[in-house]
Amino acid sequence: MTQGQHKNFVVPLACIGFMFFAVGFALGLNGYLIPLLQGSLNVSGAASYLIVFVTFSAFLIFGYPAGSIIKKIGYKKTMALAFLIFTIAFLLFVWPAKIAVANMDGSAVSAGVRTKCLILFLAASFISGLGNTILQAAINPYITILGPLETGAKRISIMGICNKLAYPIATIFLAWLIGKGIKDVQIEDIIKPFYIIAAIFFILGVLVLFAPLEEIKAKGEEEGHEEDCPYAANKTSIWQFPHLVYGCLTLFLYVGVETLALQTPVDLAKTLELPNPELYPWLPSIGMTIGYIIGILFIPKVLSQAKALKICAWLGVLGTICAFLIAVLMPQQAKYSVWVLFTMALACSLMWPAIWPLAMADLGKFTKKGAALLVVTIFGGAVIPFLFGLLKDYLQKNADLSAPQAIQYAYLIALPCFLVILWYAYKGYKIRRAS
Repeated sequence: MTQGQHKNFVVPLACIGFMFFAVGFALGLNGYLIPLLQGSLNVSGAASYLIVFVTFSAFLIFGYPAGSIIKKIGYKKTMALAFLIFTIAFLLFVWPAKIAVANMDGSAVSAGVRTKCLILFLAASFISGLGNTILQAAINPYITILGPLETGAKRISIMGICNKLAYPIATIFLAWLIGKGIKDVQIEDIIKPFYIIAAIFFILGVLVLFAPLEEIKAKGEEEGHEEDCPYAANKTSIWQFPHLVYGCLTLFLYVGVETLALQTPVDLAKTLELPNPELYPWLPSIGMTIGYIIGILFIPKVLSQAKALKICAWLGVLGTICAFLIAVLMPQQAKYSVWVLFTMALACSLMWPAIWPLAMADLGKFTKKGAALLVVTIFGGAVIPFLFGLLKDYLQKNADLSAPQAIQYAYLIALPCFLVILWYAYKGYKIRRAS
């Protein structure tokens, strides 16, 4: 089936929506593991953020090859494969927890055991990232070409709600299974919950195989119909699409900032000594959901995808500057810093829905390769939060700042990212190259 031919979107949207939820749930677990590792294994901030780094590094390594998997076995089987990999990853999280319990001396573990456990946690996170990579390589292009490209942002916004609400639900679900606040959780408490989560993902993978999802192709992608997309018809390389290449850089930075907003609320709230820090992931998720609803209601009738990206980029720039000024001028009101995550998330809300279709436009026979290249750039979710962790530690140790001040100042790392996104919104997506 070719793009635009599908008339009934409801069932495919519902199926893909629950898969976007699964992606967000798997990534949301990192937000709980970061402070858990800092507390139970006594690792540094930068070391704990390696959980996020290795999860997203899988996108760099396997993002492009994932396109070949889709081409060989199709979208649906690729999605089911991703859930199988998730299942294996969640089972592997139990391993280091059991090692830590078996080697405890009182309530603590030795430095050597801590290092070994951290390495095993990182390995499990990497495999979870592999499952995420393969699933996102399938569901993002699928939802983009399920209907007309100009309404792609609307469909992706619907998927975004499913995805971003899963982030706080993941931490709350884990906290509910454990039955303790994050400050009281020990490493052994995650063993049973991860067995349960692994079982759930295995069942979901089996259900995906029976989901009513047809194989679809973008215009000009089907063999013998290359001329349906004239811009791509005579091109010989994916690198001949400047709007895609610049889109990859933009998406890289955007994912980094969005991940920062979604994965650091528990750490920020805990550092500021706020009550119930495990509940704060709701703030950025609500911000992103509000933005997605705006996208669903106003794109493309009132807002074009490019205009939505401009508005969000400006909000990100101004919001980051204001948040930094508040941290500098009102340090005694540190508790309000959590709202920087709401603003940052609201700014990010329509960036993925806008950047993805703008970068995917007119790729024709290169659609799957282009989508795979864009998936690679999700690696930005590894780099920016890790740099944030390093910056936070550096400021606290070398700039004579308290822990609350250091983490507030570190969020300024988002500013140059938003500025590049602003450039793409005005100029980058328009750049084309003749055959």
